Order: sequence, then structure tokens, then C-alpha cells
Amino acid sequence: MTITIYHNPACSTSRNVLAIIRASGEEPRIVEYLKDPPDRERLRSLIAAAGLSVREAMRQSGTPYAELGLDDPGLGDEQLLDAMMAHPILINRPFVETPKGVRLARPSEVVLEILPNIDIGDVRKEDGQAVRRTGPRPE
Repeated sequence: MTITIYHNPACSTSRNVLAIIRASGEEPRIVEYLKDPPDRERLRSLIAAAGLSVREAMRQSGTPYAELGLDDPGLGDEQLLDAMMAHPILINRPFVETPKGVRLARPSEVVLEILPNIDIGDVRKEDGQAVRRTGPRPE
């Protein structure tokens, strides 16, 4: 099975999600999207599969979102995708893709919705908070 995480190692949420995936017994394919961003169609596909609008998939804090005027409600998806292609830091993270679906794993526990094995044991986030399972326990 292939699990892919679009990862930013500088992001604690992304690191937490990676730890949860590994605790589930899987070693994901890691795409450091700031170095190797998905192409436009792949990004569009990930956003749609996650059930998000393009705007919902954008990261605002710590990015050039405001200075680029991306808060303008008149901007359409194509203009927002143009900005994300030019500035991959605008892509929110981490997106995770598994055979069970795609999620923007914010908060970290959202990834449990699409992992094949959610029996992850006692996993704690970097801040010490316990990760709670969101689905039924495996039999």
C-alpha cells in the first residue's frame, strides 16, 4: 500500500502526522512539497479529493498571502492556484493520500480517517497531547 504525505519538516503538525502514519505500521512516501511541489493538476486533484475549496487549501500565516492580496474574495480558483504554484508555501499542509482517500491532516488526528490501521498505540504530539483515535478500533 502506498501512503503519500506532502510534508514540511519545519511544521510540527506535519511532523506529528508523519509520526502517526509510522505508528500505524506504514512507511509513507514523503514529498517535501516546498522542494518538490505537486504540479497544478495534481494539486487541484488533491484539493478536490480532500473535499476542500482551493481557498480552504491555502495557508495564510507565515506566507505572502496578505501581501499578494489573496484575501480578495473576487479571486477565482485559477488565480489562487497560480499563486500556490508560484509560492508553494501557500499550500497548506500536510496533505496525506492513502487508498482510503485524501485529507488535509489539520489537526493531526484527521489522518486516522484514512489510515488502514488506526491501532497506533500511545502516540503523543510534540506538545505532549495524546492523539485520539477518531474511528473504530480494529478487531
